[in-house]
Amino acid sequence: MSTPARPVPTVVGPTAVGKTAMSLALADLLDAEILSADSRQVYRGLDVGTAKPSAAARRRARHHFIDEKDLSEDFSAGQFAEAAHERIDAIRERGREALVVGGSTLYVHALQEGLADIPDVPKEVRGRLNRRLEEDDGAEALFARLQEVDPDRAAKLDATKTHQVIRALEVYDHTGHTLTHFHQQQPEPPHDFRTVVLRRDRQRLYDRINRRVDQMLSDGLVEEVRALRERGADRHRAPLRTIGYREVFEFLDGEHDRAEMQRLIKRNSRRYAKRQLTWFRRCDHYEWTHADTPADEVAELLGRAS
Repeated sequence: MSTPARPVPTVVGPTAVGKTAMSLALADLLDAEILSADSRQVYRGLDVGTAKPSAAARRRARHHFIDEKDLSEDFSAGQFAEAAHERIDAIRERGREALVVGGSTLYVHALQEGLADIPDVPKEVRGRLNRRLEEDDGAEALFARLQEVDPDRAAKLDATKTHQVIRALEVYDHTGHTLTHFHQQQPEPPHDFRTVVLRRDRQRLYDRINRRVDQMLSDGLVEEVRALRERGADRHRAPLRTIGYREVFEFLDGEHDRAEMQRLIKRNSRRYAKRQLTWFRRCDHYEWTHADTPADEVAELLGRAS
């Protein structure tokens, strides 16, 4: 009987917690190549605003999913997961370890848990449901219908989150199958993972976020976005609607002054970190440790003691 493959070591945490420094130390210890689970670092040209690993860091350890896509290309969490599983196998076939590092929760979820293969739904289906929502008893009627067709899904939802109710109903109306059905049919991912979450005291984390934003602006974030705009980048593309880019586009378009832009980036980054931590806490099997924990101790938590 074959020995089960060891779990893939994974380090996650909120923005600015210190994942890059930890990943480099772990890569040295584990003889690892780093797979970046970051939905924006994969794009060329998004350097300052994504805190992309430096050229020196990328010479120290080989990185994957950094600078691999143009802004005109779509790259979904599902595509990331599929490619990452292939690279984990390839890295291990070379006799090295694969170390997953990142904070994009959807990417991490897709990689570790898989995503249901749900067909695209035509816009007109959602349009009909949205028109129904606008009726006097629309929200109540839609939730009541969801309770009838997909009681398992309805039991997990807040009836006031009407966008989630409509999402569940539009899938059912278009396919004849419930969201519960699609989630039950999703395949098991080919690898297991052992995950450590890096944490810091909240105020210390927020201070680091604020300092990082100041440093990004000093390093030329506005100039990076201005250059993207001059090259014809569409500010409405998904990678540019994210924190740090959206606010700078708004500033360049005259919607804010520079001080307000800086304040908004800091505020939105802190809020994002809070959402990341909320998501990580839902994963009961994750280990938590302080971001300043020595790398060899983190390696032990990952089951990879040197």
